[in-house]
Amino acid sequence: MLKIETAATLSQRFEVAFNQIHRWLRTNMKDVPSDKFSLLLSKSAQRHSIMSRCHDELYQYSKLRNAIVHNKYETDFYIAEPHYKVVERIEMIADRLNKPKMALSIATKPVFYYYEDSPLKDVLKILRQFTYSQFPIYHRQEGYKWLLTSDAIVSWMSEHLPGNKEDMNQVILQDLFPYKSKKNKQIIFVEKKANIFDVEDQFEDFHLKNIKLEAVIITENGKTAEKPLGIVTPWDLVEIDAAD
Repeated sequence: MLKIETAATLSQRFEVAFNQIHRWLRTNMKDVPSDKFSLLLSKSAQRHSIMSRCHDELYQYSKLRNAIVHNKYETDFYIAEPHYKVVERIEMIADRLNKPKMALSIATKPVFYYYEDSPLKDVLKILRQFTYSQFPIYHRQEGYKWLLTSDAIVSWMSEHLPGNKEDMNQVILQDLFPYKSKKNKQIIFVEKKANIFDVEDQFEDFHLKNIKLEAVIITENGKTAEKPLGIVTPWDLVEIDAAD
């Protein structure tokens, strides 16, 4: 009797967690014209790293779920019993989906940002100390204007430093504007409470439009005039996998 109760408990926990994941998929994959778990799962795997990593096991879990639910003899009596490690695993996935990390937790911090009239030497000091390669540039009244990259700095230096005619103390960041990438670096802003799924959706939406989203800047309310709290790049999303 005790063994049957234990099996029923594990099966119930498994079913609850599976239903939580299925509900999350239905809520977040609204562009899929079906409630079928496998279709929702495949679409989600294209957008979110956790679903990409867990795709195969979740697909197998869906088969186990069908065996558990559709072969139930009576209430609380299951013909199939999931292993307790499987139950713990699917509960962990459900928890990750329903309580996602905040985007700020994976963002690069602090953000070194500058005004257009800031001296170039200030940025060079940061380049010597850190591996940063992107610096949001702001207008003092209008907010964010453009993105300065290490490539633009190198391009400027290749033209101005060989003859040592340039007084570095007189160079301001606005002077480097013509050297930024010819392709406009796409940047968007999100609010502090945005989670990693919100950010992943933004990158995927731009990808579907065949536009590269360079970075997502996080501010208190997602306003371009606000101080940047963190910056998320595609590389930060890749590192989620490594961390997990």
